[in-house]
Amino acid sequence: MSQIRSRLVNGGLAAVVAAVAVVGSIGVVGCGKGAEDAKAANPRGGSAGGRAARTVVIAPTDVAVAQTAPISNGIAITGTLRPIETVDVRARIDGDVTGVYVREGEHVSKGQLLAQFEAVAEQSSAASAQAGSAAARADLSQAQWNLKQTTDLYHAGAVSEADFRTAQQQVNAATARLAAASATQSVASITARDTRVTAPISGIIAAKTVDVGEHLARAASMFTLVRNLTLELAATVPERQSSLIKVGQRVMFSVEGQDRVGRVARVSPTIDPASRSITVYVDVDNADGSIKGNSLATGTVLVTTVSGALVIPTAALHQGTDSAGSYVYRINTGVVEQANVAVGMVDNRSGKSQVTSGLNPGDKVISGNVGTLSAGAKVQVIGGDRSRAGSR
Repeated sequence: MSQIRSRLVNGGLAAVVAAVAVVGSIGVVGCGKGAEDAKAANPRGGSAGGRAARTVVIAPTDVAVAQTAPISNGIAITGTLRPIETVDVRARIDGDVTGVYVREGEHVSKGQLLAQFEAVAEQSSAASAQAGSAAARADLSQAQWNLKQTTDLYHAGAVSEADFRTAQQQVNAATARLAAASATQSVASITARDTRVTAPISGIIAAKTVDVGEHLARAASMFTLVRNLTLELAATVPERQSSLIKVGQRVMFSVEGQDRVGRVARVSPTIDPASRSITVYVDVDNADGSIKGNSLATGTVLVTTVSGALVIPTAALHQGTDSAGSYVYRINTGVVEQANVAVGMVDNRSGKSQVTSGLNPGDKVISGNVGTLSAGAKVQVIGGDRSRAGSR
């Protein structure tokens, strides 16, 4: 029995050793095939986890070319463009309105009839005053003739000195009566004239506050007349920039969808102690009348202009970390590279910036919002000339 048990034990151990050997050989064969598969998947011999550089697809509008162009920097201003002259036409007499001949929005010339008052009494007074003036003038003429005759007789000894002096006093009195009559005639003529309301300047009727049949008191408002051939903007500029503002500087405006050019006409000589700012007055030509009065305008007072600057869109600039300066993503042979640049003048109005170093004319930079970029990424432009946009 002991011999039989010994044989069984030895046989079992042999079987176990044989099984382990078989499993080991299978494992070695499996590992060898896995290495071959990995090598087939990565024929260049790189690590299985390595990735190729990614490709960024952008539109032609996302690419800008650095080019030489003029650029200006300035001071932004905002304000309301008001007519340079506004006249409130008021009644000069107390009376009834018999005619109104203009409406809002009409252009009128200086001296044009706007409205008419009842004028019977005023015209009668003017005629009476004119007649009184004519009578006084006739009396003076008669007194002067009498004085001449009396003077000749006095020198001939035919009349007394008393008669001579009486003739002189009659001339003086007639002269005074004529002066009074002339003054009365002048007042009556002005009153009669004021029954006709005329335009004091050429311009546009902005408001009409009177209708036919109304009885108006003296100084009642009738029309508002504006002259908007030139508009004026009053804007405030911070104290720290006040020394940069000069009379005559150009101002680029955007108003009602139009781009206009104005000039600094006046600058306040004092700084407002409350806001620490000065007021700048800008005149804008509006000869065609296309800009409406009281329109909101935004503009830039051009302080400095560089004619031959290398400019790119401001949107292409990126700020480095830890005050490392600015950089752009330049496209070089279809690959993105990060180029450090020095920025000079910035024109916020046009969205352009001057690059003083780091780029050359003709360099292409990415200016659009294309997501996260990194140096080494490939660039593919869809919708444009890919070979041109991807080269330097």
